[in-house]
Amino acid sequence: MIKIGILGYGNLGRGVECAVKQNPDMELAAVFTRRNPADVKILTEGASICSISEVPDWKDRIDVMILCGGSATDLPEQTPAYAELFHVVDSFDTHARIPEHFANVDKASKKGGKVGIISVGWDPGMFSLNRLYASAVLPKGQDYTFWGKGVSQGHSDAVRRVEGVKDAKQYTVPVDAALEAVRKGDNPTLSTRQKHTRECFVVLEEGADAAKVEKEIKTMPNYFADYDTTVHFISQEELDRDHGGIPHGGFVLYSGKTGWEEENSHLIEYRLKLDSNPEFTASVLAAYARAAYRLGAEGVSGCKTVFDIAPAYLSQKDGETLRASLL
Repeated sequence: MIKIGILGYGNLGRGVECAVKQNPDMELAAVFTRRNPADVKILTEGASICSISEVPDWKDRIDVMILCGGSATDLPEQTPAYAELFHVVDSFDTHARIPEHFANVDKASKKGGKVGIISVGWDPGMFSLNRLYASAVLPKGQDYTFWGKGVSQGHSDAVRRVEGVKDAKQYTVPVDAALEAVRKGDNPTLSTRQKHTRECFVVLEEGADAAKVEKEIKTMPNYFADYDTTVHFISQEELDRDHGGIPHGGFVLYSGKTGWEEENSHLIEYRLKLDSNPEFTASVLAAYARAAYRLGAEGVSGCKTVFDIAPAYLSQKDGETLRASLL
């Protein structure tokens, strides 16, 4: 059994707990929280609930630690800090900072002789793989990625960390005209702003300056500065009533050419439609936790991404079964 630890018990952490239940080769050993452990209730009987300060005490009792914090401030600190103690998997999704994050985790995991797999989820993650496969197969082509419409956990977390924000949800919305132009084979050149808009629903702290909060959100680098962003200020009751779910999804499209004169066109499209963004992301994290464990057992160390992991490492099934049933 692969003994799993969960660091952070929000939406993603609860999703990981459910994913572990569905994988018979895994068991949840402990959940670690910044809250008072006595106030945290989990679903798994027999698993421990511990303060984050107790993490080092579990060094030899957990095989893989799945880190469920936010990309804005948690994971840049937590993943390198714990990669020396455990095999770790995170869902770091600030695309512009992935090279920096990789270097930090690589250094720590190699020091501890562990495997760290970063930026695991559906984008980055499953979408990244589809972009790679398509461009490798069709070197003469162009990829396009559209997210949504749906709730971005990372962007919602970033909004909630703005001073004066009590609660918030952020929706990423594809621009329909851009998506249809790609599907028609027009191969448009699209800026970040032309592909998506962002819509924020924000509950303010009492006395907060709405204009200041809106400006800070709209000018936030890596998150909102490059997009047309709309900020709606609503009550907590409205947020809970109208924005309680966490759906998401999106598309990876790749338009490519083959033939001596590049006379034939091909369109690859991969789509996800998710009822629960965190539960799906958590399921991907669990599969890559298995890969981290297997690689560690082979003596591998250092940081990896989804590009570095052979698909067979993700599956519960052995090679013979995979070849007979899926190949």
